Amino acid sequence: MNTSLHDSITIDTEIQHGKPVLKGTRIPIAIIIGSLAGGMSYEEVMQEYAVTQQQILTSLAYFAEILNYETIYPMEKAS
Repeated sequence: MNTSLHDSITIDTEIQHGKPVLKGTRIPIAIIIGSLAGGMSYEEVMQEYAVTQQQILTSLAYFAEILNYETIYPMEKAS
């Protein structure tokens, strides 16, 4: 993970069961990504979770970086 993400995201087993969160908060990155995927706008996410646009962009960058390490297998078609 690049240094700027290290400065903005933390993983601590004492916070949200070790899930990645925005540093200084208890807000999991998955909540930010899920809210955007669910159709919320940046403004709605910022208002709902009291985060900045930069924190949203950091969450997206973290998610994109994690996907680079993910192995994707094609789904098998049901018979």
